[in-house]
Amino acid sequence: MAQANGDNKPGSQHTEEQVVLDEEIGHVRVVTLNSPRKLNIITSKVVSRLAELYEKWENENGAELIIIKGTGRAFSAGGDLRMLYEGRADESWIEVVYRMYWLQYHIHTYKKTLVSIVHGIAMGGGASLAVPTTFSVVTEKTVFATPEAAFGFHTDCSNSYILSHLPGNLGEYLALTGARLDGAEMIAIGLATHYVPSEKLPELEKRLTSLNSGDKDVVKATIKEFSIQVQPGEKSILHNCSLIEKCFSKDTVEAIIEYLIRQGCNQTLSECLKKEFRISINTLRGVISNDMYEGIRAMMIEKDNSPKWNPPLDEVTNEKLNLVFKPFKEEFELQLPAENKISRWEGKYESSGYKK
Repeated sequence: MAQANGDNKPGSQHTEEQVVLDEEIGHVRVVTLNSPRKLNIITSKVVSRLAELYEKWENENGAELIIIKGTGRAFSAGGDLRMLYEGRADESWIEVVYRMYWLQYHIHTYKKTLVSIVHGIAMGGGASLAVPTTFSVVTEKTVFATPEAAFGFHTDCSNSYILSHLPGNLGEYLALTGARLDGAEMIAIGLATHYVPSEKLPELEKRLTSLNSGDKDVVKATIKEFSIQVQPGEKSILHNCSLIEKCFSKDTVEAIIEYLIRQGCNQTLSECLKKEFRISINTLRGVISNDMYEGIRAMMIEKDNSPKWNPPLDEVTNEKLNLVFKPFKEEFELQLPAENKISRWEGKYESSGYKK
């Protein structure tokens, strides 16, 4: 029998405020991002609830297969930028940033079968909830992007690790330009595992839940029954990879992005996450610039789309850039099992130096 839960109390009725819904169907668990009017953005409540559910289900013998999806026209459009902007003065964003990076490690290394159904927009941190899953299903409506550079931020939420493993300089291109990919393009470069036409999604989900099993071979075979072979369209940027290689071989701003992304090829997941965490904290603290807040203001608050960057690019020295990468005291670093020899679900925000 299926048991549906909301964010707070088991068995409670679904309401608009319940931004994460979860169901227990035999040995299958279904989690739904449920803020369609806000494109299922990742708020503090979403991060906390996902971490709670993922930990519970990984440790629960009865849970074998976990499915994550979104309601409306988005899987998830990424982080809550307005929350970051409004938390500028008191750094109230620290908790959600820490929890998100900690959650990312556990999604990448999850011990049970994870299936993401990525129908619609999947951007930035939203995409990072889907790409690392065991199987990621995309459709003709899927739109992937890492648009952080447009508002003065960096490629975050494990995306430097993800993009660094793409062919050639494609990762640098996506990180710097925020270019969008469709489902067929994601399949072509390995950002998704299966392409399923959207009209087949209800039946696919029904079949997956009826499996009542997390056996990877069985789950894979089931998804394959519904999937079709696709190729990038004629106008796809993937047909111009030689041009991307030529452009990103130059010694300009691309060199900075290339360093951030290419470095990920030679780093472990934990190293990438800790690097991104430091950059995020130092950027949000305005160590060398308040450009991120200016970018959010221009895009989301006043919506004039005319950010005034300061300092100008030619005044950003290597010495200033080094400040963004500067490590913290150990108690303020992101605590991850692989590097700190703590047990898998330790290292939470509550035990960090940030908890006041």
